[in-house]
Amino acid sequence: MTPKVSQGVTTVVAGNCGISLAPFSGRNDPPPPMNLLGTKEWYRFERAHEYTEALEETPAATNAVLLCGHSSLRASVMDGLNRQATPAEIDKMIIMLDEALDAGFVGLSTGLAYSTARAASTEEVIELARVVADRGGIHTSHMRDEEDLVHEAIHETVRIGQEACCASVISHFKVLGRHNHGRSRETLALVQKAQRDISLDIDVYPYTASSTILLKKFINEGEKVLITWSDPHPEMAGRDLHEIAAEWMTSIDETIDRLNPAGAIYFKMDEEDLKRILASPNTMIGSDGLPHDKKPHPRLWGTFPRVLGRYVRELGVLSLEQAVHRMTGVPARVFGLKNRGTLRPGACADVVVFDPQTVNDTASYENPERPAAGISLVMNDGQWIWRDGKPTGATPGRQIHRGAI
Repeated sequence: MTPKVSQGVTTVVAGNCGISLAPFSGRNDPPPPMNLLGTKEWYRFERAHEYTEALEETPAATNAVLLCGHSSLRASVMDGLNRQATPAEIDKMIIMLDEALDAGFVGLSTGLAYSTARAASTEEVIELARVVADRGGIHTSHMRDEEDLVHEAIHETVRIGQEACCASVISHFKVLGRHNHGRSRETLALVQKAQRDISLDIDVYPYTASSTILLKKFINEGEKVLITWSDPHPEMAGRDLHEIAAEWMTSIDETIDRLNPAGAIYFKMDEEDLKRILASPNTMIGSDGLPHDKKPHPRLWGTFPRVLGRYVRELGVLSLEQAVHRMTGVPARVFGLKNRGTLRPGACADVVVFDPQTVNDTASYENPERPAAGISLVMNDGQWIWRDGKPTGATPGRQIHRGAI
């Protein structure tokens, strides 16, 4: 967990965007984008409690707050993912989701933009979200669209929250594509209107490039695309897609076919939109980090110090107190983490010691695996887990249940 600990993170929310290692009962390698987390060797936990027991037996330096992935459920019970689930299949998913909640998972995550869940109806998600709501849990959404149909995607997410009476989070809130730059004014207004009626929060990472699997539909001509990993061509990690195509003398489509399965970084966002979203009241900070990428997005190592350095000290988008609260107190409230997220007597001793004048990210797109500057000590639940620029080796991490200490 060095990428997390080195930037001051003591608790990680895992299982985002519809993708969780558990529960998964598929017999074959998981389909994209589930392969962002690894092969079948990683997806070896058929039941949720098997995963939580493994966490308990081999703890990490950081705590874990777990979400049950909708795509993982679908891939477990369906023979094909390019259609809506049948009532019988939804019933099977509900059983698996219930078991995950019994095992301490805090809710459901969806990734309706991906092929594993794109064919799912809104009603399918509502039925699952009702199960979560009945147990006091949360639904987090990688929305169905973050480009031209972003308005419709927000409306769908709001509808799920309304009809299921379920607290909701829109993950990595953004607008993609040059022709959509500036639309954060409209999308934030939609969120703020919905917040009058339902529990709805958003998170954001402080970069203008996104990262996921390599997909043709995410490629716009003229946009920079960096390859983060490729199974058939691992030597291309860190290379520009268009440069690879020129080198191979192949079309972009053919280049993508040759590289896949693969991951990529897409430069498709606007800095002014990012600053507007960061400044919006109570926007949480989240890394959306992908630890298995050979050449990862720098957000894996740099998200939190980048906010404190660039967007607090240099640009003044947030005050220091606001930024820290968006990383600690707000997510602790949203995810129901008791006695965490605030520094006070009686709370869990999760402490980060940093210099506000020097804290900054050093990870870049060229050199993404570099620890932050200005962070000297990190403590999780009373134990130092980072000191003198390296992990201490302590592993006090544990699974945190919603509403539990």
